[in-house]
Amino acid sequence: MSSVKLKSFLATLTLLLGFASCAPRLYPSTGQQPAAPVQGGPFMLGIDVLESQRFQLLAGRRVGLITNHTSYNSRGVRTRTVLQRARNVNLVALYAPEHGIEGKAPAGKYIATRKDPITGLTVHSLYGVTRKPSPAQLAGVDMMIFEMQDIGVRSYTYISTMVRAMEACGERGIPFVVLDRPNPMGGHGVFGPPLEKRWESFVGQIPVPYVHGMTTGELAVMTNAKSWIKRRPQLHVVKMRGWNRSMLWDNTRLRWRPTSPNIPKPTTPFFYAMTGMLGGLMPVDIGIGTKDAFEFAGGEGVDPNEFSHTMSRYGFPGTVFQPYVSTNRPGRNGSRILYNPRSGADPVAIDVACTLELHRRVPGGLLSRVSVSGLSLFNKVYGSDQLEQAMRKGGNPQQLINSWRSSNESFRRDRQRYLLYP
Repeated sequence: MSSVKLKSFLATLTLLLGFASCAPRLYPSTGQQPAAPVQGGPFMLGIDVLESQRFQLLAGRRVGLITNHTSYNSRGVRTRTVLQRARNVNLVALYAPEHGIEGKAPAGKYIATRKDPITGLTVHSLYGVTRKPSPAQLAGVDMMIFEMQDIGVRSYTYISTMVRAMEACGERGIPFVVLDRPNPMGGHGVFGPPLEKRWESFVGQIPVPYVHGMTTGELAVMTNAKSWIKRRPQLHVVKMRGWNRSMLWDNTRLRWRPTSPNIPKPTTPFFYAMTGMLGGLMPVDIGIGTKDAFEFAGGEGVDPNEFSHTMSRYGFPGTVFQPYVSTNRPGRNGSRILYNPRSGADPVAIDVACTLELHRRVPGGLLSRVSVSGLSLFNKVYGSDQLEQAMRKGGNPQQLINSWRSSNESFRRDRQRYLLYP
């Protein structure tokens, strides 16, 4: 075995041992720390805490619930079923985000309002004719609950649904309740570019870094306090018990329920942040449609060995780039990415580096086949047109990565007063 192959083998073996043991000592940490022991009793979701309090917060209210297939308590009972069965809760309406209440609809597909076969209640679509609850949809509701599993990345639309629903409830004087759930990426990592005001959209609703390291409850508190919406509702956050910022999903011992068709595993959010921006470009392969979605970075006409060698030279902690020949999309080759979620490596930096390096290698570049609307969406996801300009001008990935360091530090300081967990 040559020395180069031996080094590659040893690097891969070390990373895989890190996955097996979850031993963060293997890699220098720049963000994520090892999970501390759970203090103060067993871990409880917000819905579990509400139930333990006998739903006193909801007594006498006609309750609406923004929910989907990820909304379960720790015992595996659907949140909407828990609320409907509770003696002193009057659940009158349901609301569903992108992918629908069962989470099966493809990304971007409009969802129709329909009846829920589980509860018999109307499920108002918040990803169809409107993405903000209308006065008609809110008629008969005098308290709204948000309870869904987010993934911790700005461009994922569940937080946008929450924020627009908060504003709608603020306009009508309806109290808003968030039943908090864990951020599967933990609560330390803050990575990626800020959102410029001109690029605000449903894939970037509030001005937080691309990876923000906050729970849905914390984001709701910050949104209200910073007046990121025109009308603020009376807000209640039912906190989790036993969660801390160093915990990843495996520390909760909860079952992972895919938040959408291409987020199949609790580690997928890290990969979504790592290659997701590439998904709007052509011709690429990031594993969409496979059980390992977002764990690849490949492009048409790319030499997988040369590309993987180039990416390895960036030296991202806890990350190995293995040469990959695509069978999912033949001819779009590149790297299979192995990543230790406890390494602290910046996943958005990996995304930017992969994007610029593939752009240089794909004949004609990655922007040559993108429509005007597609390019606009690409910039909205990134939060500005800086990545597009770097692609057109042959920019250095490190310059872009360095450009968001100061804003990330500023955000870390700013968010401190809104954090609900140690």
